[in-house]
Amino acid sequence: MPMDHSIVLITGIQAAGKSTVAQMLAARLPRSVHVRGDIFRRMVVNGRADMTPIASEEAVDQLRLRHRLTALTCDNYFRAGFTVIAQDVILGDNLAEMVALIEERPLHVVVLAPRPDVVTERERARAKSAYGEWTPAMLDEGLRTSTPKIGLWLDTSEHTPEQTVAAIMSHYLMSR
Repeated sequence: MPMDHSIVLITGIQAAGKSTVAQMLAARLPRSVHVRGDIFRRMVVNGRADMTPIASEEAVDQLRLRHRLTALTCDNYFRAGFTVIAQDVILGDNLAEMVALIEERPLHVVVLAPRPDVVTERERARAKSAYGEWTPAMLDEGLRTSTPKIGLWLDTSEHTPEQTVAAIMSHYLMSR
């Protein structure tokens, strides 16, 4: 199976289903790990600068640090023999930068791209709120207009998480 002992990087806007899909995918693979890039942001106790529509230099620096830490974590788990499923919001030129930061191969990129109206509904149903200054439409525009078309892009608007995992596995199984 091409996904065995590889790195799968899942991205998309907030509430696109990244965490759910990544966890379910990791659960289906032998010797796997789920790396949540956002954990590195949440580790900052004091001095955290979150990304906003007009991001500060500090916020951009912290985002790049988070991506470097995610890439290092992916590479180290991979070197230890794990299949790595990593997920985070990685948009625009950051996606190509992240692909370059991850040294180990094979690397599979999956972009979850449900419609903004679907993301808005999913966000309403969640216990946590991912959106502050951003809106799903704002992030979706950035995803679709400035993110390089790397990897497998899936419009998951009408898919359950199980169907999304099946589509990812089918794509990479068929890619042999």
